[in-house]
Amino acid sequence: MNPNRGRNTIIYILLGVAIVILVITQIQQRSSTNEALTISQLATDIKAGKVARIVENEDQLRVIYKGDSEIERISHKETTATLVEQLKELGVTTEDLAAGIDIEIRPPSPWLNIMTILSYVMPFLILGGVFWFVFRQAQGSNNAALSFGKSRARMFTGDQPTVTFEDVAGVDESKEELREVVEFLREPEKFISLGARIPKGVLLVGPPGTGKTLLAKAVSGEAGVPFFSISGSEFVEMFVGVGASRVRDLFDQAKRHSPCIVFVDEIDAVGRQRGAGLGGSHDEREQTLNQILVEMDGFDTDTNIIIVAATNRPDILDPALLRPGRFDRRVVLDRPDMKGREAILKVHVKGKPLDPAVDLGSLARGTPGFVGADLENMVNEGAILAARRNRKSIGQKELEDAVERVVMGPERKSRLISDEEKRIIAYHEAGHAVVANAIAEADPVQKITIVGRGQAGGLTWYRPDEDRILTSRRKMMAYLAGALGGRAAEELVFDDITSGAANDIEQVTRMARAMVTRLGMSETMGNMVYGQKEELIFLGREISEQRDYSEAVAEQIDTEVRRIVNDAYQRAKSIIKEYRDRLDMVAQKLLEVESLTREEFESLFPPPSPKKTGTPLPN
Repeated sequence: MNPNRGRNTIIYILLGVAIVILVITQIQQRSSTNEALTISQLATDIKAGKVARIVENEDQLRVIYKGDSEIERISHKETTATLVEQLKELGVTTEDLAAGIDIEIRPPSPWLNIMTILSYVMPFLILGGVFWFVFRQAQGSNNAALSFGKSRARMFTGDQPTVTFEDVAGVDESKEELREVVEFLREPEKFISLGARIPKGVLLVGPPGTGKTLLAKAVSGEAGVPFFSISGSEFVEMFVGVGASRVRDLFDQAKRHSPCIVFVDEIDAVGRQRGAGLGGSHDEREQTLNQILVEMDGFDTDTNIIIVAATNRPDILDPALLRPGRFDRRVVLDRPDMKGREAILKVHVKGKPLDPAVDLGSLARGTPGFVGADLENMVNEGAILAARRNRKSIGQKELEDAVERVVMGPERKSRLISDEEKRIIAYHEAGHAVVANAIAEADPVQKITIVGRGQAGGLTWYRPDEDRILTSRRKMMAYLAGALGGRAAEELVFDDITSGAANDIEQVTRMARAMVTRLGMSETMGNMVYGQKEELIFLGREISEQRDYSEAVAEQIDTEVRRIVNDAYQRAKSIIKEYRDRLDMVAQKLLEVESLTREEFESLFPPPSPKKTGTPLPN
């Protein structure tokens, strides 16, 4: 049980009891006041012989009257004199008191004094408790009132490692780089005796989902040392100086647990280049960054503390953070290749009931561009599909469907469309597939469907047979023609065009402009880059493009982009006209079954031999 939660529960219970006591006291006082009987009225009733018994209790008198039914009334003593003295002053004689009146004097109760004190003190206690509760909630449930500047890092001991290098796959080169760090934490004397200095900081750089946090945990697990984990955003607060205080506290904790690893995730939240944000040198984020720089410089060679940080935006980090002596080693985690994806899949299917017929190599070939997080999500989706289909194990079919679900989104079978729109969509997707299948440089068609997925009414999915790093101009031209195949099919079959090609046209235009202005793939414009992109460091996003060319050059760029797109469209139209019978065949089959796999599509339209090769761009 969380001790803070138990302590808070006790405090709330005590506050509740105090409120109940206060309410009861007020009710009793109110009821007593409503039934109040003056001492003069009591003297008159005694003289008239109406009173049977009087009970004196501190400053209250309980009077019981004679009659068929006893009536109790409360009277308050008005002075410090005794009851008999007060009554005699009002003309009551000793004979009147002796005439059948029973007078009982009770000793004072200690509880009465306590209740009296509580009735005065309790409002202040309740008010103070309310202020304390509001102040605590304003600072967050995890922070005590005096720990606002304390570090929020979570510490994991290295006694029982949960993650080791065996649990990290697809980043063999990165693991080799970090084995030196592990060896230094295990045997620092071997390095120090030779005068070697291990890097104080290791920066893990890579796209989201490539396993930066997992690899940092694996380093801690392999070394068997404490592991402090904190996010860069947890340093920055509204108040200037709080982040710097948390940095100092974090490094103090790390020194007490040396040797250890301090892992700062998303360090770009606090490590952005100084002078680029708002607020000048007094900005809280910049003060925090300055403190990190000072703390990292203050380490001795025998401190045995290694800072591991992760980011996917190293270009916006402050140069002082990356200089030798701070984060002087950079480990790049790139997207895994086919062998890496297969190794990652083996890690994620470990312990799951997997069908023996599952081919992880085929799944790895079919997921180019996937990172570790994507593959983990794919395996999880496959397990969910297997459970939904009441299977006892995860089969190849479930995993392949999971790939499609991750890449293209869930199917929208409930969408109702007219027969005419369905026919247009079928010819549109068939146009994409036929054009791509006829061009040698185009990627093979993996699946065609006219069932809506996400925002798309239909989808044609291409899957390369192998990973690639470079993209040729011929392959780009093939992509442009394939993307415009849907619009070409609409125009030739229906003698009209629809809005279904909006996304295709946007992608084609963007790629054609990049070919001209960024990649130097236009012989007319030459091997030059046109326009300089500008970014704000504190936003990390492109906000504008500086035009460093004249209006005449801009007109030439527009003309060249238009010519590239038009050439790709004419090429798509000529292929559609040549294979019109195949187009009709594929579209009719899509109307019947709604989806076609690669094998089913190629049975209807085998790849032509030889395929049409790309043509160079016109001069």
